[in-house]
Amino acid sequence: MSNTVVHFEIGAQDSTKIRTFYTSLFGWKFDTTDPSYGVMDETDDGIGGGIMQIREDMPPYVTFYVAVDDLRATLTRAEELGGARVLGPTPIPPIGEFAMFNDPEGHLIGLLHLNRRP
Repeated sequence: MSNTVVHFEIGAQDSTKIRTFYTSLFGWKFDTTDPSYGVMDETDDGIGGGIMQIREDMPPYVTFYVAVDDLRATLTRAEELGGARVLGPTPIPPIGEFAMFNDPEGHLIGLLHLNRRP
């Protein structure tokens, strides 16, 4: 992996309202098979993303995910550099796993490790 940004995510208090907003504003379309997480349909260019329904005890957020080879090593290095682990690693069957950390200023950043395709 080349440590590239591969996905964005918006954590929303009202995910239906926010999906409607971005659909109206930018023409984005979402697969809402899972009502708690709307995945943006594929685009010709740019990265894909999703809008997540957050729990009541979570603040709204916007983040991006960087593809990495080793979630644990990357989280450890982020902590060594002054970041703080927030979540994970957490499995996303059958896709792979993800984790999140705050950088030294508190920005929420996601990490994604995708399972290799045979």
